[in-house]
Order: sequence, then C-alpha cells, then structure tokens
Amino acid sequence: MLQSFYVTPRFYGVLAGLVTMYLLVFFIPVVRPFADSILFIGIGVLLVDLILLYLTGRVTGHRHVADRLSNGDRNPIAAHLRSTYPFLVRLTVIDELPVQLQVRDMSIRVRIPPGGERTVRYSVRPTDRGEYAFGVVNVFARTPLGLVERRFRCAEETTVPVYPSYIQMQEYTLLAASNRLTEVGVKKVRRLGHTMEFDHIREYVVGDDYRTVNWKASARRGELMVNQYREERSQPVYSVINAGRVMRMPFKGMTLLDYSINAALVLSNIAIMKHDRAGIIGFSEDIGPVVPAARRNAQMRQIQEALYHLDTNFLESDYRRLTTYVRTNTRGRGLLLLFTNFMARTSLERQLPYLQALARDHTLVVVFFENTELDALLHAEAGSMEEVYTQTIAEKFANEQREIIRELEQRGIYAVHTRPENLSAETINAYLELKARGVV
Repeated sequence: MLQSFYVTPRFYGVLAGLVTMYLLVFFIPVVRPFADSILFIGIGVLLVDLILLYLTGRVTGHRHVADRLSNGDRNPIAAHLRSTYPFLVRLTVIDELPVQLQVRDMSIRVRIPPGGERTVRYSVRPTDRGEYAFGVVNVFARTPLGLVERRFRCAEETTVPVYPSYIQMQEYTLLAASNRLTEVGVKKVRRLGHTMEFDHIREYVVGDDYRTVNWKASARRGELMVNQYREERSQPVYSVINAGRVMRMPFKGMTLLDYSINAALVLSNIAIMKHDRAGIIGFSEDIGPVVPAARRNAQMRQIQEALYHLDTNFLESDYRRLTTYVRTNTRGRGLLLLFTNFMARTSLERQLPYLQALARDHTLVVVFFENTELDALLHAEAGSMEEVYTQTIAEKFANEQREIIRELEQRGIYAVHTRPENLSAETINAYLELKARGVV
C-alpha cells in the first residue's frame, strides 16, 4: 500500500504555502489561529483525497502488443484502461518499455469519466532484432483534488521478438498486387522484346507484335493467331548478405546489415510473387544461415526465421568460401544479389577475383551503400582552408566509389549504389529491370 502512494506537485505547493504561513506567525502572532485553521483544513482535504483514491474504486488494464515487432518500423501499441471510480479520474500512463529502445520520457496523460474506459495508443521503433522485454504498465491515478496519486500496475511483463521488417514487406506486397509500386520509388520498366518461354496460342488483337504471329496456326484457323509468351519462371533468386564487420556501420540507428536484411525480405517476397524461387545465403568468416531457393508455401516463413537469426561480427568476410559454397550448392544459372559494402577501391580489388568467379556462373548484382556523410561534405560550402582540405578528401573518396562501379561493370557485374533508406526500392528496380531485359 505504501509503495503505491505518491504525493503530487500540488501537494508540495500547498505544503510550501503552509510553511510560509507559519513563518509569518513568528512576526505576526495574531495570524496563528488562521494558520491553524488552514492546516486542519489541508489535513482534512488530504484524508478525503486518500479515502477517495483507496476506498471508492480502482483502475485495471492490459496492453495490446503484436506477437512480434517489425524492425525499423513504427509498431503500434495500445493500453486499454478501465476505471471503477464514481468520479472523473486523471491518469498518467508510463509503460516500462524494453531497454533496447532507450526511451526514458514515456508519459501519457489521459482522463477517464466515472466508470469509463479509455485506450491509450502509442508506438515504438526498434532498431535491432532480438528479444524485447516489456515490463508492466504503470498507471498513476489522482482525484480532482490532486494532492496524492495512487499507482496501479496494469498488464503483465512480456517478451516480444523483433523480426526483419515484415511491415515493409506487407506494404510492398499490397502495392505490387495493385500495380502501385511507383509510389515507393520502384520504376516502371518497359519490357524489351519477350522471353522465350512459350505459354499458349491466341487470336491476334490490335497492338500485338507482328513478330509473334504464328503463321502455321493462322493458316489452319483462317485468321491471324499469335504466340503468347510469359516471363520465365522458377528461376533461383538468392539474396547473399555479407555479415562481416563492414556491415556494422550505423545509419539512423540501424546497421547496414539490418537495412540489407529488410531489403532481402522484401525482395524475396516480390520474387516469389513473380513466380521465381527465392533463397538466402548469409556469410562472414563462415557460411550461414542458408535457405535454398524455393517457392513452396512455407518459404517466406523460413526466410524470415533465417534472417532473424543472422547476426554480424567483427571478423573479415571470406569471399573465397562463399564462391566455393555457391559453386557446389546451387544448380543452374540464377540471380545473386550481394548485399555488401566497399568503402575503397582496394577493398574491392581483394575480392574481385571471387566476384568474377560468381559472375561466370550466375548473374551477379553487387549492392553497396552511399556514404551519406560524404555526400553532405561534398555539398557543404567551404569557408576555410581546413574545410577545403576536407572537401578534397571527400571528393577523392567519392571518385573511388565511382571507380568501383566502373570496375564492376567492366567485368560484367551489375552494381547498385544506393542510400540505406532507398535500398529496398533500388534492389527491386534492379531485379525487375534484369527480368525485363531477359538477363535472368
């Protein structure tokens, strides 16, 4: 009972007034009876406030939180509160949020009418995958008198896993289903020609490519017939994710690895919607986790679980081991989207022989990141010799990034150089463009 009893700032204000009044008594004794009366009235009001809080009702509630949270997204949470007090009660709601969120000012003030209910809504944005432990929801209630408040511990402690961004995946899925992917930066790709996978023969309609006319079928039917083609399907599309130390670099609270994981999840889902087979290969000094490319019903669930457990370390990634694994464990030519980061040309040159080996057997797309801080330096106005020197160094690094792209393209390797926040859209653009060109 004592642990749930707290005095409010209003109580301290009244107490300060009483102390000031009794100080005046030493100089003006005649006000002593008046001061005593005020003191007794204050004590009476305090007792009434305590009686109203502890003997006339209580506050109960529970927390609504999803079974899992989406990394890097705003996740809605709700606390449903119910009051049995016969008067308007003022509440301060403080949820014991997981320590990973580093939120120290969570406080929401609400009012509940007599015997009423109220739902408090707020959101959290996790930036790391893993287990997040929620404590109880502390509700501090006070009467209209507002001298003291009573704490109620609502909801229960619970642990919720944070998975790769399934909210982003669902958003892209809905937009893809309604042909509105341009709203999130995915470009409309004009198909160049057609792939050679035959589907069926149909009647000619105005606008059909005359090169698809099937003359034998037309002669038999006595009317123009055309061959209908479709995109090649069931092609393996692997998201290959570098989990080495270069991927620990942070951007807006998340590591480059987590941005890559979120993009890989979205891309895998889009690939399956396009009737291709999606898979995952994680690697650093060793290989794993791995999900072989497939298009079965449980494939996206397996990919989510694999990406959830993929973690980075401070070790150097072994591209030779990756090349050996891909060569011995993947069948047929497929699309490899390698999520990695090259800060300098020397780091690329060490791995270039292995990238070329991958590109010989598969269509390889290297996805790496723009240095946003470097971009800010290049566009800043130099006002001193030191700033001029800094911009010169920044320009040198920017030139190296362009040389990396040129070096890759000269060796038949596709490159995507993008900002972390645009990674999902740019990766999907690369995939759809290669599909349209018949490269994969």
